[in-house]
Amino acid sequence: MARSRSFDVRQQTGFTFVAICCFVLLYLPIILLVVYSFNAGTSIAIWEGFSWQWYEAAWNNEKVQEATILSLIIASSASLVATSVAVMAALATTRTGKFKGSGLVFAMINQPLMIPEIVTAVALLLMFAMIKVSTGYTGIWYLIIAHSAFCIPFAYMPIRARLQGMDLNLEQAAADLYGQPWQVFRRVTLPQLWPGILSGAMLSFVVSLDDVVITEFVKSAGQDTLPTYMLGQLRRAITPEVNAISTALLAISIAMVVAFYLLSKRKEK
Repeated sequence: MARSRSFDVRQQTGFTFVAICCFVLLYLPIILLVVYSFNAGTSIAIWEGFSWQWYEAAWNNEKVQEATILSLIIASSASLVATSVAVMAALATTRTGKFKGSGLVFAMINQPLMIPEIVTAVALLLMFAMIKVSTGYTGIWYLIIAHSAFCIPFAYMPIRARLQGMDLNLEQAAADLYGQPWQVFRRVTLPQLWPGILSGAMLSFVVSLDDVVITEFVKSAGQDTLPTYMLGQLRRAITPEVNAISTALLAISIAMVVAFYLLSKRKEK
């Protein structure tokens, strides 16, 4: 009896063609966006020569500057809060024994990932609207709190994965040598956990930086972040300035990924 061949999706007819199509559809629009951000004309579809003018226009645009500063403040604050909460949640769910309701706790932590973002946005809108009416406060803390809550699972997943992959023997040995819980965490757990913390912080930062749906529902007048500013521009006159801003955001994201990769490689050494 002939031995049956193992299934290999790469050997299936048409797999290479489908894979190429997926890569083209995924990356070609991004490449075109970057190319047309250097367009000398005002059209986003007709090439009229190479120019840096739209980068200069975006750099000198006061509204872009204000939106960028606000986005960085919100993303940095949300990343810090979300990562801090995620570290505590990951420790509580990986460094304790199985307890009743642990599955429910895990589901609640990851709840923003399991429901449509629009549902979270509407719920936050209703809650913050009542608070605004009661207090009269309309500052950016609503955006920071909303982004922090939404980013917690994005920070939690890599931190939890890092904790689960760590050797418990080192922590147990430190505890056997009369190390206090805080000392064990600071001197043994934290140095090994840093790659996961950095990964979670960077992921939550990027998620907060490019969020549109929750920001649109929660923000007050005059609180445009960079993505909501770009969305507003697309509703009016579209110019390559939007392409330039998008390219800058893409460059920042790539730089963060490269920096994290290099830092992780140094940690491994």
